[in-house]
Amino acid sequence: MCLAIPSQIVSIDDGMAVIDVDGVRREVSLLLLEDPQVGDWVIVHAGFAIQTIDEQAAQESLQILRDTAAAVEARRGQPR
Repeated sequence: MCLAIPSQIVSIDDGMAVIDVDGVRREVSLLLLEDPQVGDWVIVHAGFAIQTIDEQAAQESLQILRDTAAAVEARRGQPR
């Protein structure tokens, strides 16, 4: 299973971007995108921005990931 994370481009330099997801920043390749811009929301997988998405879709996906992480943490505290 693959997990792609929605992230926002905060800077671009020579085909590489710094992206931000919930305050965590990292560098990714823009090689697979056509005409990426600072401020764009992208899906990132394995160090590559693989698709541009709109902000609403990005925020919905991030909320699903947050909710899932919270549910996993809640289950860890319960007896099996």
